[in-house]
Amino acid sequence: MFHITKEFHFSASHQLTHLADDHQCARLHGHNYIVTVELAAPALNNDGFVRDYHELKPLKDYIDNSFDHRHLNDILDGHSTAENMAYHFYEWCAARWPETAAVTVSETPKTTATYRP
Repeated sequence: MFHITKEFHFSASHQLTHLADDHQCARLHGHNYIVTVELAAPALNNDGFVRDYHELKPLKDYIDNSFDHRHLNDILDGHSTAENMAYHFYEWCAARWPETAAVTVSETPKTTATYRP
């Protein structure tokens, strides 16, 4: 299989209100998120690509217009964990690009959550 990845960055706030009051994530806070989409194919297309990176621009536009500098609880119905966001972006990407293999969301340089069916 051939695999490619592309990163998209955005900043946003969220709050995990279902956690105990003394949990740091229960407080309003923000992250500089990195969303990495992975596409895979058993063979390359006629141009020698899994998919041209330029074709992934709709994901950049979606993130920029709907997630960047927003409060994620308002967008994701309060389910703004990295795991839920990875699933959300996977579903969005897979509906557009059948080669979508996984999506990873990073909240910090040390933490990531990946959805891979």
